[in-house]
Amino acid sequence: GIVHRLDKDTTGCIVIAKTQEALVKLQIQIQKRVASRNYIAAVHGAIKESEGMIIGCIGRHPKDRKKYAVVAEESGRYACTHWKLIENLGNYSLLKFKLETGRTHQIRVHSAHIGHPIIGDQTYSRCKKLPINLKGQALHAIELGLIHPETLENMKFKAPIPKDFDKLLKILGSKNDIMRVI
Repeated sequence: GIVHRLDKDTTGCIVIAKTQEALVKLQIQIQKRVASRNYIAAVHGAIKESEGMIIGCIGRHPKDRKKYAVVAEESGRYACTHWKLIENLGNYSLLKFKLETGRTHQIRVHSAHIGHPIIGDQTYSRCKKLPINLKGQALHAIELGLIHPETLENMKFKAPIPKDFDKLLKILGSKNDIMRVI
């Protein structure tokens, strides 16, 4: 069974359990925030701070039921996203995100909420002109850490950056080898 999911058009690490027992144990790690989930994203705008935290309850968008938004506490569920600047790329920034919670569209909603939507996000970004055509948004689940459900070994998995995301970073002038920086 699938332990956790990624948003549509988001690439990267995902875990699938072989047995029902492993599925339950792994899902508990996600729920109790034992598992670590790290993402990278290219966002619109040059970010000045080196790191930060976005706290905002997420619930259904008040006008568009297909979307989510940061809403009042009584209307949504608590969500917390930590971010760190990897590199400024002109009018764009490359960020690393670490999820404290795991709400639907959390990184995408929080990024748009602070005025830095993810490049290529057709739902939460108003910026339709892109440096290149992407197959989805420039959001990638780059690293997943968990405890093996049977051996109890700490495990970390990394997913290589997709070719179109890598091409975008090169076009924007990235000087980093992202897999080494993370």
